[in-house]
Amino acid sequence: MSRSFSFDPPPGPPRRVLCVGAAVLDTLFRVRSLPTGEGKILPYEMLQLAEGMASSAAFAVVRLGGNASLWGAVGDDGTGERILADLGNCGIDTSGMVCVQSARSAVSTILIDDRGERLIVPFYDARLHDTVKPVTAQDVSTLDAVLVDVRWPALALQTLLAAGEAGIPAILDGDVAGDGIIERLAPAASHIVFSQPAAERLAMATDPAGIVARLKRKFEHAFISVTAGENGCFWFDDSIGEVRHLAAPKITAIDTLAAGDIFHGAFALAIAEGMPIEQAMQMSSMAAALKCQVFGGRIGAPTRTAVSNALAEWGPPGAC
Repeated sequence: MSRSFSFDPPPGPPRRVLCVGAAVLDTLFRVRSLPTGEGKILPYEMLQLAEGMASSAAFAVVRLGGNASLWGAVGDDGTGERILADLGNCGIDTSGMVCVQSARSAVSTILIDDRGERLIVPFYDARLHDTVKPVTAQDVSTLDAVLVDVRWPALALQTLLAAGEAGIPAILDGDVAGDGIIERLAPAASHIVFSQPAAERLAMATDPAGIVARLKRKFEHAFISVTAGENGCFWFDDSIGEVRHLAAPKITAIDTLAAGDIFHGAFALAIAEGMPIEQAMQMSSMAAALKCQVFGGRIGAPTRTAVSNALAEWGPPGAC
């Protein structure tokens, strides 16, 4: 890593990032090991909180010193009220959220074992996303970047297109999605950060570097990256025409839930701040790693100071 890099926010007001997609009330159970069959399993810790891909990314933006707004949908039920209150109390602007009559808010039950791995059982009411408001370039013109996940494809596509028209970064969280969703959203994105499972499924390959090269050929217009957990992250460097790799910080994982979301939120803020790609990948990787050392999903998202200090101590030889 270049010691000349600064991970401090740029001068001026905090950069504004809009996150679009999932808002879920999660119930987390910490267990010694994940179940392998029928029976009863007794957790030794439990936590309920609002998160989801876009919501957790927005929380990461706030924790890292940015200004985050969230567009998504909840039902007109007590769960929806709790989701909105929880996220709003975290400093996320939820004024753009939609409350859908006669729909049930999204919920999820998650088991997290002592190795930090998890088992997720989510429920999404399809009625939450029946209606999509139009999004124009003017609606996003005051923002510095948008980040969309794959949970509300119609709204995600409108937001990406509007961001492109407004000339601001349009970032796609390329996670596992239904057939055709990534192919539908990717052409409108300026930056795509894939999870490894989604990238493998789309590229029909397993070698991360080869996957990045293949996906770059498929989506030539966009920045392409793949996050690979403990194996670090890979991206296509357009300036040299090659795939680059950054090793992951060595940690003992306590809870990997929301690590990818924290990576995406940190990346979106870094791009909004005009940070060079290599530096953005370093900050995002460290933010995700620090999160993995804390039980509680998104609440493990670190502050900007914590990330900067950890990067100063880490000092890997840089991306290759």
